Amino acid sequence: MRQRPAAAFRMPDGVLFERMLPHGPAVRVRRTSAQGVSPVTAVLEVDRRAGTPREGIGTPPPLMHSEAATEAEALAMLEPHARDDRMIVQLLRERGLR
Repeated sequence: MRQRPAAAFRMPDGVLFERMLPHGPAVRVRRTSAQGVSPVTAVLEVDRRAGTPREGIGTPPPLMHSEAATEAEALAMLEPHARDDRMIVQLLRERGLR
C-alpha cells in the first residue's frame, strides 16, 4: 500500500480515516472535538448512506469513542477496529444497527 503525504491525506469535516466496505457503507474515524482542543475526542462510525444521494445528511451513531492528547493517538486507538470488517459487523449488531 502506498503512503500519501499527511497534507494530501487530510480529509474535510474532521475525518481522520475513511474506507469503504465491500457492500457500500463507509467506515470513518471522525474527530468530534474542535480543532486545536486537547484532549482530542474521536468516534468510529459507519455511514450506510455513503455512495447514495442522501450521503452526508446527518451523522451516523458512534460505534466507539476515544479521547487522547493528539489526533494521531485518537486515530491509533480506533483505526485497528475501523480496518477489521468482522469488528465492524460485531459493533453494528451490538448496537442494534444491523
